[in-house]
Amino acid sequence: LAVGTFENDGTRISLVDTPGYPDFVGEVIQGFNAADGAVIAVDASGGIEAGLEQAVALGRSTNTAACFFINKSDRENADPTAVLEAMRSTFGHKIAPLQIAMGAAEKFDGYVDLVHRKAWRWDGSKEVEVEIPAELADEVARGRDQLLEAAAEADDDVLTKYLEEESILAPVLVGSATKGIGLQALLDAIVRYLPSPADEGPVNARDPKAGTEAAVAPDPDGPLLVRVFKTAADPFVGRLTYLRVLSGTLKSQGHAWNSTRGEDERIGQLLLLHGKEQEPIGELRAGEIGAVAKLSVTETGDTLSSKDKPFVLPPLEFPNPTLMLAIEPQSKADLDKMGPALQRMLEEEPTAKLARSEAGEQVLMTMGDAHTAVITERLKRKFGAAIVTHTPRVPYKETIRGKTQVHGRYKKQTGGHGMFGDVWLELEPNPGGGVAFAERIVGGSVPKQYFPGVEKGIRETAAEGVVAGYPLSDFKATLYDGSFHNVDSNELSFKIAASMALKEGVQQAKPALLEPIMSVEIRVPEAYMGEVNRDLNGRRGRVLGMDVSNGLQVITAHVPQAELFSYATELRSLTAGRGTFASAFDHYEEVPSHIAERVIADHRNEEATAH
Repeated sequence: LAVGTFENDGTRISLVDTPGYPDFVGEVIQGFNAADGAVIAVDASGGIEAGLEQAVALGRSTNTAACFFINKSDRENADPTAVLEAMRSTFGHKIAPLQIAMGAAEKFDGYVDLVHRKAWRWDGSKEVEVEIPAELADEVARGRDQLLEAAAEADDDVLTKYLEEESILAPVLVGSATKGIGLQALLDAIVRYLPSPADEGPVNARDPKAGTEAAVAPDPDGPLLVRVFKTAADPFVGRLTYLRVLSGTLKSQGHAWNSTRGEDERIGQLLLLHGKEQEPIGELRAGEIGAVAKLSVTETGDTLSSKDKPFVLPPLEFPNPTLMLAIEPQSKADLDKMGPALQRMLEEEPTAKLARSEAGEQVLMTMGDAHTAVITERLKRKFGAAIVTHTPRVPYKETIRGKTQVHGRYKKQTGGHGMFGDVWLELEPNPGGGVAFAERIVGGSVPKQYFPGVEKGIRETAAEGVVAGYPLSDFKATLYDGSFHNVDSNELSFKIAASMALKEGVQQAKPALLEPIMSVEIRVPEAYMGEVNRDLNGRRGRVLGMDVSNGLQVITAHVPQAELFSYATELRSLTAGRGTFASAFDHYEEVPSHIAERVIADHRNEEATAH
């Protein structure tokens, strides 16, 4: 995400530039929450892509007025007219063409303005007005009809007024950014058709003192209300916080009240942003976007206001990451850098998360391969921390399905005092109960002071696993008999004896491997249902139900976690980027025998290699 501020014919425009690739939806969400209007770029050679659908959906969900710019109309295979028709088919007849292209691909050289019935051609250095080509007469008439259909009015004056005052239309313009064709018309359309801060009307915020909702007008002289929409980690200036002032005036070298956290925040030098360039500025007024460095408590999504008149805006909502990768430092030199670098990186990546898995690995969760690649590159470039990624270990668990009684005896004589421990354990399944220990010793065959040693031996061995190196769980071990030596017995001896008994007993009690099963919700267009369902079957998934929501098919299923680590990438491939999913842990269940055999064999190979 980048921010720029510039003027067009005396009107100041703040531009928030966001990526179009679906992996970076977090930045698009930040952009929509900072802006009053959106220009959604459409690739004239690419048609209706997943990123375009995502941007349109976000615009609608945030009630953000939008216009479209069909860009790259001079590219090979570009067909802006076909793309416009596809947009109307996909997004409805509120799509209102203000222009039609003259030519396409390498023959694209201008456009016809449907509102004013004028044509503009690029002469190699500038746009010049020309006669509307006769061969475009039918297309111009059809474009006018589409525009009037969208506006539901046929009078030019009414149409112009409607476009200027209503946001329910989505004007469409056409051009080529690299050649400069259509850019001035786009800037004029932004000023004319998209709302200014003053047009937006009051913002709804919560008054935490009164516990009520308040409508805060976009008035520079009104109460302070600031949305923090992004945090960037800068290796030189530290944290750079991006701000949108919704009401009031925020001043450099002053104070603001972080009403989200209930803490005072000192405001340093405010900055206007021009891409990578920063311009110091004395204040930011209602409607303006800027940044400030080194805020101490403020994070993305927070609200700044004044302590005597606090307001809190709803938090920004981001989707949960779906791609999981285990990470390690590339070298010993990167070990100390990796932790701090990741923490600073996560400050600017609201759709990435870091966690410690049950298997003991550090796991990075992102929105996809491109997101991961960008994070990895930034860690290296900004903070000098190189990491490597690999598929995480599945947090399997071991358990038993049968019941058995087993003997464990440990005896060691080394001269002087020896060691002696002798136990009989009863092992049985304990579904959902973790590791349970009990004793029913009668007659003092094992003195009470050795019970803790027995329990410790059982729990420590269970934590390490017996058959595949994964924690042993959901079983009960009962100490019911044994013997001791008055001189040689001690707690350690009984700990070792219990460990020996457990290892042997598990092999007798029908050991099994359990795997985590995730509850998954998949959203896809209907055209991809067949492929997605076939793929789910191949992942050992069980479909629980299907529904329809917002025009998408919603599949709920149970899928083993082992099959989901790269699912974000593969679902995107199956659905041309249009499929999304969310998952959450549901339960553990037994691994099929052929997979369990492979997991156990891999563990034995690892042990053999280690030794």
